[in-house]
Amino acid sequence: MFIGYIQKIKKGNIMKFAHLADTHLGYRQFGLIEREKDFYEVFEKVIDKIIEEKVDFVIHSGDLFETARPSPNALLAFQKGLLKLKGAGIPMYAIAGNHDVVMRKGAIPPQVIFKKLGLKVISPINTNYMHGDIFIAGLPYYPSSQSKVLKSKLAELSKKAAEHEKSILVLHQGIDKYFGYQYELEIGDIPDNFDYYALGHIHKYVNDSFGGGRLVYPGSGEIWKTDELTDYNENGKGFVLVDFDGPKPLVKRVKIDIPREFIIRSLDYNNLESGIAGIKETIKDFDKKPILNLTINNVDSDTSVVYDIINEELGDLALMIRPKFNMLGEESIDDIINQDTGVGPKELLVDQLKGYGDSNVNQLAVDLYDFLSKDKIDESKELVDQFFNEFYNKSKDDVEFKTEEVETEEALQEKSEDVQVTFNEVLK
Repeated sequence: MFIGYIQKIKKGNIMKFAHLADTHLGYRQFGLIEREKDFYEVFEKVIDKIIEEKVDFVIHSGDLFETARPSPNALLAFQKGLLKLKGAGIPMYAIAGNHDVVMRKGAIPPQVIFKKLGLKVISPINTNYMHGDIFIAGLPYYPSSQSKVLKSKLAELSKKAAEHEKSILVLHQGIDKYFGYQYELEIGDIPDNFDYYALGHIHKYVNDSFGGGRLVYPGSGEIWKTDELTDYNENGKGFVLVDFDGPKPLVKRVKIDIPREFIIRSLDYNNLESGIAGIKETIKDFDKKPILNLTINNVDSDTSVVYDIINEELGDLALMIRPKFNMLGEESIDDIINQDTGVGPKELLVDQLKGYGDSNVNQLAVDLYDFLSKDKIDESKELVDQFFNEFYNKSKDDVEFKTEEVETEEALQEKSEDVQVTFNEVLK
């Protein structure tokens, strides 16, 4: 086997694929059209680099689009890239992520529009493909409230993968080992018999050993949130190339330059002039106006006056200025909360719900928070209906979730009034 591998290397015939995720096409960060165009520009660079690398196929692990209803510009940006790949003879396999998944009965994700252009959509109905002798399987995003269904489907895919020498699992999920406080799966829930785990959802770069292969989050293509800057400075943004002919996959990180810089500076009000001068020196040769995230400490004046000074000096040199003012004698929020361990709205929500003693209710609340914060009203209603049918309207052992249909049976005996009140309180 090893001799055959060496022969393929000499012939230049190594099976190689590209893995990317979380491109979020159509995202208009801070409401700026310039930022939306930045995301399109990065995606185009990624596609061009992939073609240059002469890969055999591409895997996209979810959140191709920012929403399940992408704008015409977002659809056209993806179509342009997909047609480039098609012209180069490179197929793409894709799943829906939490941003572009559609939870309503009978609904389909926007990726399906491009099936006739060659996009191979992995879905609950069509969970797997064969690319030569490589078994490619996966599932779209499942919220944590449906983890039981997700684990069951993963077990089914694991059985299928056992029949093939080479296999890839494509998912868009948070895993406890990498995701921190709130996640959909624990690392032990992942089948360990795949050769490569093509993950999406986490925007930082992760490349880890798992089972007999590699588990990789390639990260987002652009800076979707400013808290990604630390990882960006360490690992950059981009995608990965995977050589798949050896005993184990070989993963290579490919960095893509983002078109616009994010600058973070902490300035002292008493030395504001020199601080501004330093920023001017830093950004004077940038091709595109940067985003400035400024913290001004020890302010003993009207903050509006300070802002006017900053805007007058830097406004024409920056696309956006995002200032934060710490008044003289006031403790900085960064000193109060450790940025690595501080809790966010999801964590606070779960903490407040601990009194109900029901982890399923906690999961429902977090999933609703995710959907409602993205204005996914219909998906939220569907999630509540599914939750009610599973936990309040039928036996847990008889539940079977389907993407296109949620089958219902005769309701069990009516729940106690206290339980119903608790559920209504949580929804409120």
